[in-house]
Amino acid sequence: MAVAFRGGRNGVGSGLRSFFSYRIFISALFSFLFLATFSVFLNSSRHQPHLDHTLAQRTTSFLALQSDPLKTRLDLIHKQATDHLTLVNAYAAYARKLKLDASKQLKLFEDLAINFSDLQSKPGLKLGGDAVEEDAFRVLEKEVKDKVKTARMMIVESKESYDTQLKIQKLKDTIFAVQEQLMKAKKNGAVASLISAKSVPKSLNCLAMRLVGERINNPDKYKDAPFDSAVEDPSLFHYAIFSDNVIAVSVVVRSVVMNAEEPWKHVFHVVTDRMNLAAMKVWFKMRPLDRGAHIEIKSVEEFKFLNSSYAPVLRQLESAKLQKFYFENQAENASRDAHNIKFKNPKYLSMLNHLRFYLPEMYPKLNKILFLDDDVVMQKDVTGLWKINLDGKVNGAVETCFGSFHRYGQYLNFTHPLIKESFNPNACAWAFGMNIFDLNAWRREKCTDQYHYWQNLNEDRTLWKLGTLPPGLITFYSKTKSLDKSWHVLGLGYNPGVSMDEIKKAAVIHYNGNMKPWLDIAMNQYKSLWTKYVDNEMEFVQMCNFGL
Repeated sequence: MAVAFRGGRNGVGSGLRSFFSYRIFISALFSFLFLATFSVFLNSSRHQPHLDHTLAQRTTSFLALQSDPLKTRLDLIHKQATDHLTLVNAYAAYARKLKLDASKQLKLFEDLAINFSDLQSKPGLKLGGDAVEEDAFRVLEKEVKDKVKTARMMIVESKESYDTQLKIQKLKDTIFAVQEQLMKAKKNGAVASLISAKSVPKSLNCLAMRLVGERINNPDKYKDAPFDSAVEDPSLFHYAIFSDNVIAVSVVVRSVVMNAEEPWKHVFHVVTDRMNLAAMKVWFKMRPLDRGAHIEIKSVEEFKFLNSSYAPVLRQLESAKLQKFYFENQAENASRDAHNIKFKNPKYLSMLNHLRFYLPEMYPKLNKILFLDDDVVMQKDVTGLWKINLDGKVNGAVETCFGSFHRYGQYLNFTHPLIKESFNPNACAWAFGMNIFDLNAWRREKCTDQYHYWQNLNEDRTLWKLGTLPPGLITFYSKTKSLDKSWHVLGLGYNPGVSMDEIKKAAVIHYNGNMKPWLDIAMNQYKSLWTKYVDNEMEFVQMCNFGL
């Protein structure tokens, strides 16, 4: 018991000592803090001027830190002003390019550009300048932002219209460039087409050479046949065909004979030039006409009355001026005058092409004759043409006018006083190529004299361009009887739109144009209508590889 009591007493004493020690430590700590605070206060009072200076330095440093964001904002505003000035100038330039110099928008953009330039020139916006007071800066900032807002509004309002106008202008430029290319391509195409159409194909040249060779090798076999009285019999049906193309003439003649109801009553008067006379005669000697039809083949030179003292065309062809027009600088003129290059072909002044104006003198014993071009095909018996009452007119032909097209005004120069006084520009034109002529009426009206009169006046080509249709329109003006269009359908040599129904109803189809059926450039949809009359059994046709 004694031990336990002693131990409990010692425990109580130790706890009291710890408690008093803690109280002493806390009191000492507070005393130290009080003394320290008092000491600092005394030192602060003693060094007040130095503290004021330190605080001033710290205030200055703080304001300097505050100026850095202001400079950044100045840079940003300067950049905005510069960017929008560039944009405004760009739209002003677009307006000038679009020829809007007098427009209100252009003036607004120019004024705005000046305002931006004035803002940039203000000292407050110059980089690297002195510090700006915040009030002055705010005024400048507001002014710049107002101008930027105005610029953006103007750009938004005008952007769509400017973009549209620029697209329109670019489209116009593109269209102009395409049109220039198209015109150039058309000129080149016209020249190429003309060369293709007027050049003699290898197959045709081959045929002519082989026919002439046959004549040379067998002279006795191809002596001239005795005179056939049928060629002067006015009661028969007479045809005039003037050509230097053997295969073309053979197709015309063959198509007439094959479709004729009484072929033995049909007489063909073929006239060619001296170069092709032998070939033409050999062909029809080797391939005589079927079913009793008659044929007479002559050269232009056999008609002795046709000389330069009588025929204006021959006299004009001999003139140095006309020869210069035709034969000098052909290559240069081809590219420069492609639209009229077809009239540079001497064929248009060849006597073979103008023989149609001398029919009454060439065949003085005939009353009527059907003139045919060498690029036509007969699909029916055409003897009905001789039964048509021409009402005293000289020429029976199919009219070609529709609307304002194919009228006299397109073929004759109505700025010339003689043409203007003598003809009606709205008179309907008609077609050469299938014409029934009343030779008695021709003689009565003295049409050949009329042709000579006008041809002499046109030596300088001021009344019409070259060719036979314009002088034909003049010679037979008010002397032409209009025929039903089913007699003569044209355009198979240039117009792909001629309908097959129209062709089937036609008595005569005409391959007028450059795409002749014997050429590679012929239109395939019409070519078979011609090739079915080609005599493919003729040995030289096979040898010359016509590709028909």
